[in-house]
Amino acid sequence: QVQLVESGGGLVQAGGSLRLSCAASGSIVSIVTMGWYRQAPGKQRELVATMSSSDSTKYADSVKGRFTISRDNARKTVNLQMNSLEPEDTAVYYCNIYGQAMGIIRFYNYWGQGTQVTVSS
Repeated sequence: QVQLVESGGGLVQAGGSLRLSCAASGSIVSIVTMGWYRQAPGKQRELVATMSSSDSTKYADSVKGRFTISRDNARKTVNLQMNSLEPEDTAVYYCNIYGQAMGIIRFYNYWGQGTQVTVSS
């Protein structure tokens, strides 16, 4: 089994910063990408930022220049530094790993339980 545990969400004023962290544990043996998605009320879940095993990054246009993703392959952690936060960034943020668990041939998406980020104006 694969578990993802997120931390770092909370309430912040517009212009402020937050840092999200996610640690993977369990039987995952190969990670292709690690990243963050978010879902605001009444909206679909959307990609925020991902990083591949070769350190290639992808960001949503709305967060480019404000958010930075980083990962530690050895510790199976991924972080999201969020600066210059805007009320539009308010959402539940989900950690994601696309990888392979021990004893399972296929690769799957694994998700954390989500952490709330609220940005007040």
